[in-house]
Amino acid sequence: MEATASARYLRGSAQKARLVVDMIRGKDVNQALAILRFSRKRAASSIEKCMRSAIANANEAAEKANISIDPDDLWVRTAFVDRGPTKNRRRVRPAPQGRAYREQRHFCHVTILLSNDERPATKGSKPEAEAKPAKLAESKRRKRGGAIAAPSAKRATPKKEEEAAAEKPATKKASKKKAKTEE
Repeated sequence: MEATASARYLRGSAQKARLVVDMIRGKDVNQALAILRFSRKRAASSIEKCMRSAIANANEAAEKANISIDPDDLWVRTAFVDRGPTKNRRRVRPAPQGRAYREQRHFCHVTILLSNDERPATKGSKPEAEAKPAKLAESKRRKRGGAIAAPSAKRATPKKEEEAAAEKPATKKASKKKAKTEE
């Protein structure tokens, strides 16, 4: 069973509302409501109202169809934000080089679709227990390069130079002195 709700002409740009909607897409209703309640985004309160409306629509549709539905079984199947009209305000905002820009007031339309059907399995998904060892093995095989490898190479070279310096004297005078002391 599916139920939809849409909120139209919400204040704020669609781009900012999409940030909030992306957080709740595919989540359980209770989890989505918790995310919306504690989100610090301004659009979250309006989207929460739309979500509650969708839950009420699902209950109403279930009653009309004489079906019992548990709101805890619902999940956000689809959620999207469309751009609404832009109202040109008759106010002017100062702009660089003596220009003036008109202020624009952005609106958006939010649509949420809830469902209590089983969630489809994603393609190529493995259980988490199988996926983790494969990732660990892959990370061990992968060679690290670039800026990460450079410091270790710099650290390794001074040791080799110290060993070489210990074997060979740096100047001819030092080698002559060493030869005289050995005789």
